[in-house]
Amino acid sequence: MNATSASRAELHAPQGSARRVLVWDAPVRIFHWLTVLSFAGAYLTAESERWRLLHVTLGYTMAGLVVFRLLWGLVGTRHARFASFVRGPAAVARYLGSLLRGKPEHHAGHNPAGALAIVALLGLALTVTFTGWATYDGLFGGWTEDAHEAAANGMLALVGLHIAAVVLASRLHRENLVGAMVSGRKLGSPQDAIRRAWTSVATLMLVAVLGFWWQQWQAAPAGGSTVERPVAAAKASHDRHHDDD
Repeated sequence: MNATSASRAELHAPQGSARRVLVWDAPVRIFHWLTVLSFAGAYLTAESERWRLLHVTLGYTMAGLVVFRLLWGLVGTRHARFASFVRGPAAVARYLGSLLRGKPEHHAGHNPAGALAIVALLGLALTVTFTGWATYDGLFGGWTEDAHEAAANGMLALVGLHIAAVVLASRLHRENLVGAMVSGRKLGSPQDAIRRAWTSVATLMLVAVLGFWWQQWQAAPAGGSTVERPVAAAKASHDRHHDDD
């Protein structure tokens, strides 16, 4: 049964009557953890000229991952689709009210409040990568650098809020939501389970990302140290772009 059509009684169903079923497909999980890695790495290397290519590579990786997630949100498995978890203000208010009452609604997929965070994070990720690309290529004037920094800091703040909400929801629901994003399994009824994990799609994603990283690394000039090589490649690529102009 689709979560969007679940009755309120089912949303409040006691978890003792549920079992762990496959909810998150492999592409959603790989997307999640690769995005975490890409954003964290890009943020930590943002101020370092020595690691500029790494910063740029991780930023482009995040952009590609977001594009994939948008497509998978249209054609992916049930709980991955935006139509199954993006709700209106009334649903969000009802869910938050259930938390305050100490009787949280149970959702096999994303809850309505978490859905807002996901949509906001995807939007900010696109903003961060677009302004970063524009800044790196010197497009649209100097405002893009300030916009890039502001979007990145806003995304970091939202990530922190998201982590806090996951910890709180795990406690209230008495369910390890972080572990669920690793195993793909959450408490639910058999009707909540998805039929396939789509491991083949996740494998292709991982191969594509690793292949892109390898190509970026190979583009760095030989002879430098492992720390210097990314910088040299970034500067060389940047200079070539402006020479062509």
